Amino acid sequence: MTHDIAIIAGGCFWCTEAVFNELQGIDSVQSGYIGSSVANPTYEQVCGGNTGHAEAVRIAYDTDVISYGDLLDIFFHTHDPTTLNRQGGDTGTQYRSAIFPQNGVQAGEAEAAIARNQASWDNPIVTSIEPDAPWWPAEAYHQRYFEKNGASNGYCAAVVAPKLAKFRKGYAARLKGR
Repeated sequence: MTHDIAIIAGGCFWCTEAVFNELQGIDSVQSGYIGSSVANPTYEQVCGGNTGHAEAVRIAYDTDVISYGDLLDIFFHTHDPTTLNRQGGDTGTQYRSAIFPQNGVQAGEAEAAIARNQASWDNPIVTSIEPDAPWWPAEAYHQRYFEKNGASNGYCAAVVAPKLAKFRKGYAARLKGR
């Protein structure tokens, strides 16, 4: 077993975390903040758009089960990488589409994934490849948010649930428990 870390930002971390938590080979998914030198940001600060952080997820995964390239392909299929600083109704740099490679190999794979996935989109992919930066875990109540609050939270019901249903349909063979 070989394990690695991937850090990606694709809008609201509740959505991204819910998707990747369901994949085979995923050890853990943590919601958090990355992309700025501001230390210990809070959700309120990041949502205000003034810290420079992106809402992101830190994925620990088993490379014998799922590759970094596969994670990036799923990332590109589960959010809109063609809208700058926006995912649905969420707007601002904190909702940007970004990849934070952990090493040179991941950086090369990120560039290849953008090129490979461009054919799936009518508009240019605007996902940025950003340098690794300090990772700040989001507050405890954000972790596994959809799992704990999906049925009772309006945003989750309107945004996360449909995204997760589409993901499950398209990636049924790659879900945990299959």
